[in-house]
Amino acid sequence: MNEVLPVTETPSTPRVGTIVGVDVGGTFTDLFYFDEAKREFRTGKVPSNRGDEAVGFLEGLKGFGALADLDSIVHGTTVGTNALLERKGAKVGLITTAGFRDVLEMRRRDRRATWGLTGDFIPVVERDFRMEVGERVLASGEIREAVDAEDVKACAKALLDKGAEALAIVFMNAYANPANEIAAIEAARSVWPNEHVERSSAILPEIREFERTSTTALNAYLQPGVGSYLAKLEGALESEDFAGKFHIVQSNGGVMSTETARRLPARTALSGPAAGVIAAAAIAEAAGFPDVITGDLGGTSFDVSLITGGKTALAAQTTIDFGLVIRTPMIEITTIGAGGGSIAHVDAGGLLQVGPESAGSRPGPVCYGQGGDRPTLTDANVVLGRINADRPIGGKLARLDVEAAKAAIQEHVAGPLGLGVMEAAEAIVRVADGKMAGAIRLMSIERGHDPARFAAVPFGGGGALHAGALIKDVGLKAALVPRYPGVTSALGCVIADIRHDQVQTVNLGLQGIDAPALAARMAEEAASARAVVEAARLSVERIDTVFELDMHYVGQTHTLAVRLPASLGQTAEGLTEDMIAKAFEEAYQASFSRLLPGVPMRIVNLRTSAIGVRPGFDLAALAPSGEMTVEEAKTGSRPVWFAGAWHEAAIYARLDLPVEAVVPGPAILEQPDATVVVDPDLAARIDAFGNVIVERK
Repeated sequence: MNEVLPVTETPSTPRVGTIVGVDVGGTFTDLFYFDEAKREFRTGKVPSNRGDEAVGFLEGLKGFGALADLDSIVHGTTVGTNALLERKGAKVGLITTAGFRDVLEMRRRDRRATWGLTGDFIPVVERDFRMEVGERVLASGEIREAVDAEDVKACAKALLDKGAEALAIVFMNAYANPANEIAAIEAARSVWPNEHVERSSAILPEIREFERTSTTALNAYLQPGVGSYLAKLEGALESEDFAGKFHIVQSNGGVMSTETARRLPARTALSGPAAGVIAAAAIAEAAGFPDVITGDLGGTSFDVSLITGGKTALAAQTTIDFGLVIRTPMIEITTIGAGGGSIAHVDAGGLLQVGPESAGSRPGPVCYGQGGDRPTLTDANVVLGRINADRPIGGKLARLDVEAAKAAIQEHVAGPLGLGVMEAAEAIVRVADGKMAGAIRLMSIERGHDPARFAAVPFGGGGALHAGALIKDVGLKAALVPRYPGVTSALGCVIADIRHDQVQTVNLGLQGIDAPALAARMAEEAASARAVVEAARLSVERIDTVFELDMHYVGQTHTLAVRLPASLGQTAEGLTEDMIAKAFEEAYQASFSRLLPGVPMRIVNLRTSAIGVRPGFDLAALAPSGEMTVEEAKTGSRPVWFAGAWHEAAIYARLDLPVEAVVPGPAILEQPDATVVVDPDLAARIDAFGNVIVERK
């Protein structure tokens, strides 16, 4: 798939050369190529090779020509996510302060099941791999007891003998003074055989021992695997004479260097899904939809995120799975196991379930003819006529096997439930729709948002198949389907800014604060964060600095993120006590609708973000050429099953539909990377950017 547009460059626009965004998913590897000078873009989609992702990665890149001609590659990866969810990380050893060996196991005294006296949580660091040494740093930063380097070496050697592959060192109150941790890390590195050794004060210099211990341990858990994966990709790129820049999307929606990704792999935990949200936010804002709910439906999962006022929601910490807490800024994303490859089955209670187990890319859905024998959501959509069996996405299969899909649905779903094949296929889709709608309600209604104010942005290979159901089931006002929904995450890799976040506990009372001293500390943090962005060696228009303070009223446990005015700049010059108090009160009033007059305020953490703003990507470049009429874009019709009956649906080549075209349902809009289904009671129109807007008739 490709389009070449007229050259209309603005001389003031910085040239970024040729850049390719690559999103490796569980089923497909998606790619988006853009040449700034020629204003040429192309898209690609190839099957992922689970276990050796470099194969699909390189195959997709070679589709654009010689890798030596590429200037930059930006990659959204799920390697870290999969390692956490599947518990396939490294053997980690932990050295901590005497008396704090079981912090990881105690967590926040929470439990997977609210009721009952038993639990099944197993930390990523086994108890035998958690060792203690004598040391003590007070909350004030005073060192009460220095660490003994020989004790640390002895522990490190013992952990190596047990088979540890990575080492995390976490001392209590190291955020206030890292001296003991620094001494310990130097001692450990003198006997440790690899580079996978890190300290908590370098990963998360922030108060709260569980979150710091968990983040540091999970970072170590991912280091060998992510490091090996990146090294393999870099080796493969080098063998193809690629001499450009290779970067990774991180969970906050920004881009980082591979060096940073190796040191901080925990920041890649939501890499792939975050790239999609960034692209969806840009597309929605350009189309005039400031409030949207994104839905990325891939082969294995459905990822949901909320965008309000054009802004993505960032969370200070994320729970990847029960007890696996990573405290680093991440785009808020809710993930459920409802993808195109999710397997449909009847459980022991006689209820139809879809997912969370997925057929992935190998063997894949039954209709792929690659050995799969259990029906999936994709099989159901093929049987219902919503997916064209003669034009499967990805372009690697000549035809989908409809009869095999029917037979699998009959055996595993229709027979056990006493339904016909068509009713069973529709039931599979409806169950999946219900799970998706539930995830959207969780992100909207349960957070106080009226879904009628929001539009869905369904993308991924399967998102647009379910756009109509999401509108009707949740009560959304519309659905905005991007021009290339199947490669939206890859587009997000191309347009994402470079970003680096830092946090430091300061623990200062606001009343009578030494504002110039705090400003000087902020300037130091800003310089440090900007240095990381500059080291990424990717062209940017400017580097913005954002300061936030985690604050609360004295006596409260939890904090509130308070953003300081952008006018402070990177030096924080002009910071005053009144400015901080005003910002806190505005944030507190917005969150809780009341203030607590007379109660002292306290600053707990200083958060600093350096954002390298990339040259803008003009989404108008994706707009249709307008060379064809609606009738010329129509390729025929076929029966499609909706609401218990067959309907004759018009079929259109989606990419040929002109701007302002209106297509009433029932209709199917087909393109190489996705399919858009327009239900009988809905209609679709094409906006100025080539997006499909699906609305009620």
